[in-house]
Amino acid sequence: MKRIVLKFGLLAGGVLALVMVVSQALATRIDFEGLAVIGYTTMLLAFLMIFFGVRTYRDTVLDGRIAFGRAFKVGIMITAIASACYVVTWEILVATISSDFAQQYADFSVKKARETGASAEQLAAKEREMKSFVENYRNPFYRAPLTFLEPLPVGLLVTLVCAGALSRKKGVGAGSTVTRATASG
Repeated sequence: MKRIVLKFGLLAGGVLALVMVVSQALATRIDFEGLAVIGYTTMLLAFLMIFFGVRTYRDTVLDGRIAFGRAFKVGIMITAIASACYVVTWEILVATISSDFAQQYADFSVKKARETGASAEQLAAKEREMKSFVENYRNPFYRAPLTFLEPLPVGLLVTLVCAGALSRKKGVGAGSTVTRATASG
């Protein structure tokens, strides 16, 4: 299981990392909302590796049968590896080309609040919130878990769907000789 999980986790993580680097290169041309759409779409595509990983494990190691729990375990481990790759890539980017991300995001958030007609009191609250965010974001022990939580819900959702779709009970797998005709007669 370890080899399969590692292989598909690193494949998914590689896709996430590559798109993150490209997105940062495009950050001056696309606003944060556009980058979020690109990012979450990519996460969904990258996490298709969960399907392939669970299917590979089911078909090559377990003779075509896998319980939901085992399928979930394989999928969530792939998610964890891919999410860790995502965090490592982001930490490298923050240390190099994206060191001003937090301030840019804070400025964007305040500007967005202003454009949506926030009151002076709401703007002041948003500015305080963003100032606190910028300060906290300097700390990698704050930033890394926050970054890990970005792809995690997408991976969890894909894991649940894949575990449900790919789980097969005993006697229903590819290696089974039980058919409808023999089962009913």
